[in-house]
Amino acid sequence: MDAAHFRLLNDWQHDFPRVEKPYAELAQTVGMDAEAVLAAYRAWLHEGTVSRIGPVVASGRVGASALVALAVPSARLAEVAARVSQLSAVNHNYEREHLYNLWFVATAGSAAQLQETVERIAVATGCAPLLLPMEEAYHIDLGFDLGFRPECGGRQVQTPWQAAAPCRLAEGERALLGVLQHGLPAVARPYAAVGERLGLSGAAVCAMVDGWLLSGLLRRFGVVVRHHELGYAANAMCVWDVADEEVADLGRRLGAEAGVTLCYRRRRALPQWRYNLFCMIHGKARAEVLARRAAIADRLALDRWPHAVLFSRRRFKQCGAHYMPDAAASGVREETAHA
Repeated sequence: MDAAHFRLLNDWQHDFPRVEKPYAELAQTVGMDAEAVLAAYRAWLHEGTVSRIGPVVASGRVGASALVALAVPSARLAEVAARVSQLSAVNHNYEREHLYNLWFVATAGSAAQLQETVERIAVATGCAPLLLPMEEAYHIDLGFDLGFRPECGGRQVQTPWQAAAPCRLAEGERALLGVLQHGLPAVARPYAAVGERLGLSGAAVCAMVDGWLLSGLLRRFGVVVRHHELGYAANAMCVWDVADEEVADLGRRLGAEAGVTLCYRRRRALPQWRYNLFCMIHGKARAEVLARRAAIADRLALDRWPHAVLFSRRRFKQCGAHYMPDAAASGVREETAHA
């Protein structure tokens, strides 16, 4: 991949231009033709390298979400995973190496609706779910830096996110988020195309997104890449059971490590699940991820706490979170693949 195409994938995971012709602006910045930029994004969207170009909603600001785990008999795993993936409320669904072997993220318009969704999954699958809502985030939804170099040291510590009351959105905002949650269309004037469906101008769409970013409703607005399609096939969820009085300090330090792609604290589900500190480490090979994890754990003395490493085996579903009804929005590309 040449430098211009790399920049199109990597550099606009945040702050994708909110102007009348964003792809033309990117073309001018990287020294390409506007049609070539559009063609590149269309190809990446079609093949799944890019999931979408659009908003990443901050956890807890719209509706409710939680990580959910099921312990599924191996003979039933594909069947149960298919049932779970059929739900629009589920946006990530993975098999992982553990007794609790099916892990997915569920979202809903409210905490009560989320609980109802999880209860329906329990009835439909015959498996008792672990519900693990996030309590504090140390590094999350900030993109997947394709050029990071863990050997160069840590990154700036982010201000930890803590659970807050959801935002109250006006009906027009809800309708717009319902469309944008599926991503911008790869057309010359995408904001005008979105606005036309809702009786808004392209400028009004951009202004609303700007307001969401300023208010903290959105973590970012940009290119959302799929790590597996980019060669990062080794994906490990690393967990520790840390004393409650120490987890915030360790979480901030862990989240600042350059090799960590996500880091957060989740509620325990005792007695089945004791772990409260989570991080994700991605790499191109299992040995690379294990070496990176070992180096980080050694620097932070993390493994004095009980711990586990859950590598993914299969990816059953990966798409953006859907907090709004889909009536006004287009279909979502979902796929089954090995992870």
